[in-house]
Amino acid sequence: MLTFIVKRLVSGILLLVLVTSGTFFLAHTAVGDPTAGLLGNSATPAQQAALRARIGYDRPLLAQFWDWLSHAVTGDFGTSWRNFQPVGEQIALRVPVTLSVVVAATLLAAILGVLVGVVCGLRPGGVVDRVLKLASVVLFALPGFWISLVLVTWFAIQLQWFPAVGYVSPDQSVVGWLRSIALPSISLSLGAIVMIAEQLRNGFLQVANQDFVRTLRARGLSPRRVTTHVLRNASPSALTVLALMFVGLLGGAVVVEIVFNLPGIGSLTQSASQIGDIPVLLGLTAVTVVFVVIVNFLLDLVLGWVNPKVRDR
Repeated sequence: MLTFIVKRLVSGILLLVLVTSGTFFLAHTAVGDPTAGLLGNSATPAQQAALRARIGYDRPLLAQFWDWLSHAVTGDFGTSWRNFQPVGEQIALRVPVTLSVVVAATLLAAILGVLVGVVCGLRPGGVVDRVLKLASVVLFALPGFWISLVLVTWFAIQLQWFPAVGYVSPDQSVVGWLRSIALPSISLSLGAIVMIAEQLRNGFLQVANQDFVRTLRARGLSPRRVTTHVLRNASPSALTVLALMFVGLLGGAVVVEIVFNLPGIGSLTQSASQIGDIPVLLGLTAVTVVFVVIVNFLLDLVLGWVNPKVRDR
């Protein structure tokens, strides 16, 4: 098990280095000269040259990369080119907002997806199973921002159950915090609920037809215990989808945060992309990859516990 953990940690570190390094060079290639976006079209050549010198953009690209990487490994992502504030502090202020929405959406997807998937697996072709198939077609045909707008219209404007926009910190009000993340979380989780339910339903049916399940029934085990064994063997694929959904929800948070006006890393990513604020983009990329590595590492640990054969990979 120790070897298994070490392998996953090493692969996670390599992924972090490769992704951030690739992002650094791609961002510099795509942005080009960032001074125009930072200063505006009315800036003079002298002002642009002064800004390039201040942000170090006039240095060789490899020197810039080494300077950023040597500081990033210590947690220092530099300063923003827009406001010259530490990138780490700006991200730290916004990460709790995004994580609140994404974690809540993941929990909703996990709980409802498992419940629906088990019901559909126990009763294939039933009412819930048919509703799941219809929902999968409808939800994947509709864009995420449209679903968010519909939720705002119904539950925030017409029924006034939740606020339409804005974010309330849990330090200010726990109830206000839950109400402010409710609609964004539901909007993010709908597609994930359907995917997890379908994956678990298919895995449940596949495992339920195997020989060892028929043997368990022949031995007289109760339906509840048989269902528990089937669910445990069908869960790895659903867990993998859940981990992928978490990563996908981090990306989907960009649209949701814009619609609901949430001050998370999604809105920060959008503003930094518009003006070419490369240090902020690199810091956001590094933080996102860290989240991905942590989630995949935890997934590997859970899968290794559920299925010991995974540890030998």
